[in-house]
Formats: sequence, structure tokens, C-alpha cells
Amino acid sequence: MLSLIKRYTRWLHTGWPAGGVEALPLVDEHGATRIDGVTIVGDLTGVPLFKLSISSGVQAVHALKDHCAARGQDARTAGKDPVDVCIVGGGIAGMSAAMECDRLGLGYVVLEANQTFATVANFPKRKPIYAYPSDMTPPGELQIRQDHKEELLDDLRAQVEERGIAVTRSNVTHVTDAGDCIAVHREDEEPLYAKTAIIAIGRSGKHRRLDVSGEDSDQVINNLHDPQEYTGQRVLVVGGGDSALETAIAIAEANGQTDAPLVTLSYRRAEFSRPKPENIATIERLADAGRVELALATEVVEIRPDAAVLVDAQGEQRTAPCEQVFTMIGREPPLEFFRRSGLPIRGEFGWRSWVLLALFAGFIGLIYFLKAFGVYPLEAMHPRTWFGWFADLADDRSSLLGTIAWSATKGIRFWITLLYSACVVGFGLDRIRRRKTPYVTWQTWTLILIQVLPLFLLPEIILPWLDANGWLPGVIKQNLFTGYYHAGGELQAYTAYWHAYGLILAWPLLVAIQFSAVPLTWWIVIGILQTFVIIPLLIWRWGKGAYCGWICSCGALAETMGDRHRDKMPHGAVWNRLNMTGQVLLAIAFIAMGLRVISWIWPGTVIGEAFNAINQLFWGPVVDYLLAAVLGISLYFWFSGRVWCRFACPLAALMHIYARFSRFRILADKKRCISCNQCTTVCHQGIDIMNFANKGRHMRDPECVRCSACVAACPTGVLQFGRVDRDGNPAARDRLGASPVLMHERAQGADDPGVAADGDQSPAKGQP
Repeated sequence: MLSLIKRYTRWLHTGWPAGGVEALPLVDEHGATRIDGVTIVGDLTGVPLFKLSISSGVQAVHALKDHCAARGQDARTAGKDPVDVCIVGGGIAGMSAAMECDRLGLGYVVLEANQTFATVANFPKRKPIYAYPSDMTPPGELQIRQDHKEELLDDLRAQVEERGIAVTRSNVTHVTDAGDCIAVHREDEEPLYAKTAIIAIGRSGKHRRLDVSGEDSDQVINNLHDPQEYTGQRVLVVGGGDSALETAIAIAEANGQTDAPLVTLSYRRAEFSRPKPENIATIERLADAGRVELALATEVVEIRPDAAVLVDAQGEQRTAPCEQVFTMIGREPPLEFFRRSGLPIRGEFGWRSWVLLALFAGFIGLIYFLKAFGVYPLEAMHPRTWFGWFADLADDRSSLLGTIAWSATKGIRFWITLLYSACVVGFGLDRIRRRKTPYVTWQTWTLILIQVLPLFLLPEIILPWLDANGWLPGVIKQNLFTGYYHAGGELQAYTAYWHAYGLILAWPLLVAIQFSAVPLTWWIVIGILQTFVIIPLLIWRWGKGAYCGWICSCGALAETMGDRHRDKMPHGAVWNRLNMTGQVLLAIAFIAMGLRVISWIWPGTVIGEAFNAINQLFWGPVVDYLLAAVLGISLYFWFSGRVWCRFACPLAALMHIYARFSRFRILADKKRCISCNQCTTVCHQGIDIMNFANKGRHMRDPECVRCSACVAACPTGVLQFGRVDRDGNPAARDRLGASPVLMHERAQGADDPGVAADGDQSPAKGQP
């Protein structure tokens, strides 16, 4: 049984990649930080591309230009005499910002602890330079014009010298808000004051460690300068990124053809997911030629003077002879710099965050407690006294205003639903304003209209108003908007306008209607059609997100109020296994529904009591109240808006099964992928999208809710929504533009690679 469950969970989800998200300083889409006037540019924004680093430096100067004109007068009178812009870091992003400041006539200073363009200077000899995006010319004067390390470094320095950019040697420890300016704190020096500051220090933190015995010996290094120095030596390279592959390639090519491979590459995963396609192709070619040994799915557990001990996934050990070990597993970002500056780190929690989370969760818990248990304090406190003439209107429900007054004074459900809808509208308009793609615009307006019309106006105003005027047909009211419950041993009927939610929220997301004390035939038919016919068809063509991202009210709040927080979702294999919580709840929903049906057939038996126990002791308080309402909403600002949708929603769990048979994919153009991990970072479902993209595999993880964040965040236009044919080949792409890069290319008349537009009858390019 346990083996069967493992196979099922692996088939459903846990077999997909589970990459992580690197901890970086928290910035907005323009690199702005919590300190007004301080902007982060370059590699620390999450995109390790020279051209985009140049662009970010130039754009930061333009964004801060108005700050320079508005700030600093009070500081000058206080004797601080701030410079317009202080640029911390003399790399590509920092120097592009300095050249733009010089061009605009802004006062600036560049502070650099080491040498200019240190990242490029530390590259191995003759390292090839991939200047992605290849067809992009970044704004500003600094340009990437060479394709190898030495020529590029000379050319960059020549461009800076030609412009006359001066660099001050200084080790900056942190920056702080000095009220009327920015204080730039330097080691063993007085602070320097600036109206604005641009942080361009790159990933200059400490090298990551293996934490194994022997790692501190002289034979272990983490940087390759000249591969010729290691000709004829046995070398172990540890890592699976571009740096590791390029190190192994350089040393292997320096050795030429040998009788046995002198270079061993150890990587903890079974396949490469991060490096550029060119590097993967080269290392595989060298491995096939017997010049590199690939020790995939292995980890180093000990380093000895003449060998390293590796252990594989099965726990078996082997030794890899080596005289030199390169640990090319990356650097830790300089997070202490930002902590000292009081700037938050993505994913980190301080005590203030936990206190605010607890308070917000308490607030959400209170209002949903009042809703769930029918408590309405205003009604007990004589609402006519509090609402005056407005409450009097409730006596006449035949008028529209009277119906609104009646709903508003009858129960707290009206106000909670109104607040929920207002949040969807307000945050939705903010999302449309910021995202600016046709896909986001259409999706958000659809979510807003569904939330406002059938999920608020219909049950709270329209249906009561029609009913009060006798305009609601009796057969409709009897079969759709009448509920039943047992009280005192008697069956009680009541008018249930809230059943209108069931027109949108399908079973088992909304189970209360089908769990009625008596079988509601119309709703049973509607539920079957929704859950087992309409939704599967939608998912087959457009993926799970056709419902979860365009219709569902949970998704409406997640995509609007949770939009600014989507990069906070936890990633990794452990969290992917937690996704199976929804499958457990789905099974319980089926069991409870089965018990309810049996209790209808044989009423008064122990079966009915078993159903009541599940419904009243577990489903209501735990699933509906604690998981869906309290945790699902209160965690929005701390763990992304999709916590409920990803981990616990039983309808989503059912849709995951449907999605395994869907034709929907996020299509990936492997040639464009630079392995920047931006797509994975912004996925609030925890999908390792980059692991698909940089292999050219079309993303088919059933967790996807079609939000378009990964498509929009990709800086090179790798991703787009589409469908595949029966053989898994791209067959069509979505018409709605979701990628700013591809939208720009289409506007310029560039051909769209690979597939026809969704709905076109023409075959995809390259297809028969």
C-alpha cells in the first residue's frame, strides 16, 4: 500500500523538479528598496546578465534623478554636503550608472573595495562571454562588444577611461537613511553622504562551502584563473552550474585527448538543470570523448590528499583520484551588508514579522469566526440605533435600496463578502496598472467581474430583491435557493441565497450545498456537471489555471492581493511533498459525500452520525475555517497568496489529477534560456520552471495556475502559454500576450518561433 501511494504521489507531482529560490534583498520591479533613494542594480536583482545589468544601472539613474533635485537642502545646511549619487560597486552595473550620471551632469562618486570589473577579471583565461539577449542593445554608453574575457575586460576599462570616470577605493559596510539624505558607512572612514545611493556590489559574498573533512586543505580552491596550470593533473570539480561546467571544460580542453579522463565533475543531481545549453552540450561532448568523467547524483563527503570520497544516491561510496579540487558551488550574496542597512531579505523573518502575522491571523480568524457561527454584534446592539434611517429601509425589501439595507443589517456575511470583493477590485486594479500585459488585464477583469457579480451582488442583493418582489420563480427558489437542516429532531427549511456561490465554486471546494440534510437534486446535477464534466474539459485544453486562475474566488484574491508577494512561496522537495495534503482532504471529501448519500438512503443510522462527526468536527472547523479562511488569507503577505490553493484545496487536488492529461503547457524555447531562475522565483505554486525551460522541456507540472508571472518575468522571452499535440509537440500558443519580451518582438515584426496562435488552423512552424 505504501509503495502504491509513493508511485501515485510521484506520478502526480513529486516526480517533477523541485528547485529553490536564492535569498536576495527585497526590492520592487525597479530595484527600489525600503530606504527612499536607495536602489539595487545588477546581479543582486536576480538576473545575472551583463546587458541587463547595464540597463538596470542606467534606469536607476533616471529613476533617482528627481530625488537628486528634491533632496539634500537640509543636509547641506547641516554641513553634510551630500553628493547627488553614491554608487557602491565598480562592476558593470555600477560603471554604467556612473557613465550615465556623468552624461546627465549629476554629481557622483564610485566606491569600490577591489578592482573595477572584478567579476570579469576573475573569470578563467579565454572564458567565452555570452552577451544575452543577443539582439538587445542596452541603454547608456557602456556596451558589451567582445566575446572573450581578456578582450572584454580591456574594452570595458577603455570605455570607462575614455569617459573619465574616477573610482575611489573604499570598503562600504552599509548604508542608512539619514533623514534628509543617505549615509554611506565606510570601514575606518567617516560616512559619506549622498542624496541617493545605487548599490551595485554583485554577489561578492563568501564562497559556499561543502562542510566536509579536508575542505580547508591547500588543494581545495574555488576559482580558476589559468587552466594551463593544471595540465596533466587529476582534477575534481564540484558543482552543477555554469562556473563548474566551464571550469571542467577549460581544464579538459587544456589537457587535450588523454588515455583516461583527468577531470571528474561531481554534481549532486542526476542531470544538469542550471547551466547554459552551450555548456551542457560541450561537457556532454567531452564526456562522450572520454575527456571528462561525469559523476552525477553524487556528493563529496571527504577530501583526502590524493582523492575525494563520493557517495551516490544509493549510499554507496567511491573514491575519485584528484590532486586538485575546485568547489564551484557559488557565492553567498552579501546579505550582511543589507541586514546592517536595515533592508529586508527575501524570505527572512524577524520578530516584527511574526508579531504582525499573528495579529493579522487573529483579525482574519475573528471575522470568519463571526461569519461561520452566525454572530452579528450590530444586530444584538439594536441596529436601528446605530444605522438610523438606513436600518428603517430594511422594512421595505421591494425597493433595491431596501434590499441592500436588509442584507447589510441581517448578517455579517454581507460585510465580509463586500470587503473580500473590494480587495479583489482594489488590488486587481493595482495589478493591471503594474503588469501591463493583455493577459493580466483580461484575466484580472474576469476575476473581478466574477467576484462582484455572481459571488456578491447575486446572493446579497439581486436574489433577495427579486424574491421580495415575487420575481424569483418558485421552482428556482425551491430547487436552488432553499436549504435544509435538522433542529430538535425536526427538518427545517430556510431561504439560502448563498447557494448562488455554488454556481461558481464547484464541489468539493464548496461542499455545504451537497452536504445538505436532504438531497438537493438540482445541485447534485450541477455539481456533477461542474466537477466531472466542465472543469475536466477546461483543464484538458487550457490547464488547471483555466478555473483556478480565471474563475475561482480563492484565485481571485490570490492573483490580486497576493500579486506583490508571489516570490515568498516556499520551494523545494519537502514543500512539494506537503502538496499532497490536498489529496488527503480530497479523499475525506469523497468519503464524507459517500456517507451523506448513504444517510439519505437509510436515514437514522450510524452512517448519518459518522457523516455529522466528519462534517461538524473536522470539515467545518479545520478545512473551511482554519485552512481555507484563516491560514489561507492571513498568510498572503508572508507566504504568497496561494498557500491554500497549493497545499490544501481539495478541488485543486482533483484538478491536479485532471491536469496530468491536459494538453496545456508552458512552452519553452531552450535557445533563449539563460538559467537566471527568475521564472522559478516568482512562481507562487513552488514550481521549478527553470528546470524545464533550460532543457527545452515544456512545463507540465499540474500545480500551475496559469498566472503568467513566470512568462512575464523571463528577461529573454523563453516562455509562452500554449498547447501540445498527442505526441507532446507544440501545436498552438495563446493569443493573449503575456511576455513583454515576445510582445516587443512581435511589435517589431519578428517571427514568433515554433507554434501557431491558439485557434489558428495553420500548422505550427516546423510541423507537417
